[in-house]
Amino acid sequence: MRRRALLLLALPGTACAQGSGGPLATPFAVPPRPDGPRALGGLEINTAALGFGGLSGLHLDDALNLTAISDTGKWFRAALQMRGEAPAGLGPATTGLLQDGSGEALRRGRTADAEALARLPDGSWLVGFERWHRIRIFRRLDLPGGYFEAPPGLELSAANGGLEALAVLADGRLLAIAEFLADAADPTLLRGWLGGPGAWRPTSYRPMPGHGVTDAAGLPDGGALVLERRFALLEGGFSARLAHVTPAAMARTPIIGQTLLQFPGDGPGENWEGIAVLRRPSGLWLALISDDNENSFQRSLLLLYAWAG
Repeated sequence: MRRRALLLLALPGTACAQGSGGPLATPFAVPPRPDGPRALGGLEINTAALGFGGLSGLHLDDALNLTAISDTGKWFRAALQMRGEAPAGLGPATTGLLQDGSGEALRRGRTADAEALARLPDGSWLVGFERWHRIRIFRRLDLPGGYFEAPPGLELSAANGGLEALAVLADGRLLAIAEFLADAADPTLLRGWLGGPGAWRPTSYRPMPGHGVTDAAGLPDGGALVLERRFALLEGGFSARLAHVTPAAMARTPIIGQTLLQFPGDGPGENWEGIAVLRRPSGLWLALISDDNENSFQRSLLLLYAWAG
């Protein structure tokens, strides 16, 4: 199944549905929390059925369509299926390869390391890349990408420490944070930027010690959620935290968030790389996705929480 899916994906701009190889996702329970965001449940994504792993950026729309990108230059979209308030599975996936401006599929490696996904109000997509540090804009993910001005100084990032967090804020500005690019004045801070093309201005972000930033999502009140990750082989492997940045904190430098979720504890200790926020009648849904690095010892998981905000 995996080989056949990859052959189907080899046509640039072509989307294909995945339907065999078992269910695309299997639900699992997430421990309840005493306060704050309420765990609704989780899904383990069957990457053999999908045809690839390495899932990074994440988006969830009002119709519960889930869109994710892979650090191998691929994307997929599938309907999030619910049973009551709990995630029950994913519908058939539509998948494809990200393309450059000429319509050629991005080659796996330096050009295809897609790490950040954000959707603009007009429906177009921004994708942030590492190794070759850049942002590209896509009217649709199955169409060629176009140039989008990256924050100044992003090119100074280490190959595997560039732009993983890219979020659209409530006022239309973008928030960008480098995974491991230290602030020039204070090495305990990470370099960040607010604004957008022609109006980027520098800021900085304070992560927990030893953590890099892997994603961010804007909140309706003007604040944001920032996802941080740490890997320590001798301390249990992956850990992460989801930090809540208030609108007041967003206006200050450095930007400092307060812990909202901690992993392991509030969920499995996996390689959490994507966060999406969806407004619902009862509050907000928070969705997180993990990157399995296409490694059999890791898992591609999706977590869903409800938060009053």
